[in-house]
Amino acid sequence: MIIVFTGNGKGKTTASLGQMMRVLGRGKNALMIQFIKGPWRSGEDEFVKNFEHRTSDIEQPQFKIVKMGLGFVGILGDKLPREEHEKAAEKALELFKKEAASGKWQLIVLDEINVAVSLKLLKPEQVVEVVKDYPKDKLLILSGRNAPKEFIELANLVTEMKEIKHPFNDGELAKLGIEF
Repeated sequence: MIIVFTGNGKGKTTASLGQMMRVLGRGKNALMIQFIKGPWRSGEDEFVKNFEHRTSDIEQPQFKIVKMGLGFVGILGDKLPREEHEKAAEKALELFKKEAASGKWQLIVLDEINVAVSLKLLKPEQVVEVVKDYPKDKLLILSGRNAPKEFIELANLVTEMKEIKHPFNDGELAKLGIEF
């Protein structure tokens, strides 16, 4: 099953993490590959670190987040050449192909892949080619704003998060535990 979480509202990554929790609750493995989010530590990174520490000596389902992005592209002080962001997105897609082929994961989340495509770091056809034959008994989530129509057509389930109100619009900065 292919799921798309998109829209301009908050909650796409959060919904993906919730789906990962459900998969873990059923004793299965879940992997998130992050396409845009950079090297800074988020709440989910801290959770994974604690989860791995607590479960290292007992057999538990695996929960893994791999940050492949290099941070914001062309905004908020980004000084990296665009080519570096493109290479990072391509490496993330290659990692997905490898991990999908392993059969190890019940759920793989391609976090912010919609944004990577809307920023033209990847082409929609390139992603569709890689995910179109994803096994029907596994779950795949494509998250991020501006999901291309190709992803929406391919998906079995699409949810749009719509912003109604957000403190950022009143000048408030991102908050620990809410946005990261």
